[in-house]
Amino acid sequence: MIDSHCHLDHEPLFNNLDEIIKRSKDVGIKKILTICTTLESFDNIKKIIEKDQMIYGTFGIHPHETSNNLVTKEQIKKSVKSHKKIIGIGETGLDFYYNNSDKDKQIKSFEEHIKASIELKVPLIVHSRSADEETFDILKNFNDINLKILMHCFTGSKDFAKKLLDFNTFFSASGIITFKNSKELQETFSSLPLTKLLIETDSPFLAPVPNRGKKNEPSFIRYTAEKLAELKKVSKEDLISQTTENFNKFFN
Repeated sequence: MIDSHCHLDHEPLFNNLDEIIKRSKDVGIKKILTICTTLESFDNIKKIIEKDQMIYGTFGIHPHETSNNLVTKEQIKKSVKSHKKIIGIGETGLDFYYNNSDKDKQIKSFEEHIKASIELKVPLIVHSRSADEETFDILKNFNDINLKILMHCFTGSKDFAKKLLDFNTFFSASGIITFKNSKELQETFSSLPLTKLLIETDSPFLAPVPNRGKKNEPSFIRYTAEKLAELKKVSKEDLISQTTENFNKFFN
C-alpha cells in the first residue's frame, strides 16, 4: 500500500515518527508521501524525508495559508529542485468553504503552482472544496500536455470528476469514503476508472471507520483500501496492486 497524502509534520505524528513508521510498515505500506502546506512546514518535511527510505515529500502552499505564504512560480521551482525526494507540487488549490484566505490570493497562488508544475513536469496535488467550478475553469485555462493533476481527498461531484477525466486527472480516496453519510461520494468513486485511483489518509485528519474520531495515521489506510475495493468490486489485493501501480506511474 501507498499513503499518497498525509501530514507527518503535524502533531501527534511529528513527535512519534518512529512509531508511526513502524506501524505503517507492519500493515504493508511501502511508500508515504508527506505533504507541504506552508513555508515553515517545508523545513520539517525536508527533515522527515531523511528519516526513512519509504518517505517522500512535496512543496506547496495550502489555500488556507495563501494570505501569509504567497509564493511565485520561481520560488516553487527552486524548492522542488532542492531535494531529490520532493516529487510533487502542492497541496494547492481553492477552499471557498472556510475562506481562511482571500479568494484572489488563493487563485493567484494556485496559478503559480500550476505554472511551476507544467514547467518542471512535476505532478500537481490539488485541494478543492466548495470550488468545483472555479477549480475546473482555472485548470482548463492551463490545459497542457505536461500538467499531471491529482485531486486529493476528492469529495467533488460525479459531474466534476467526469470533466476532470478529460485532463488525465487522478483521484485520491480518503477515509471519507468509509463514512455512512458519504453515499454520493461512494457512488462517484464506484464510477471512476480503477486505473485513475489512489488512496490516502490525509492524516492526522479524517480517520476512517472504525477509527473515526481518533487522530488518523498512515497505518489506518488499510480501512480505506478495504472500502474502495468493496466499491470497485475487486479484491483488496487487486485494489492495492492497482493503486500502487497508479501511484508509481503518476509520480514516475
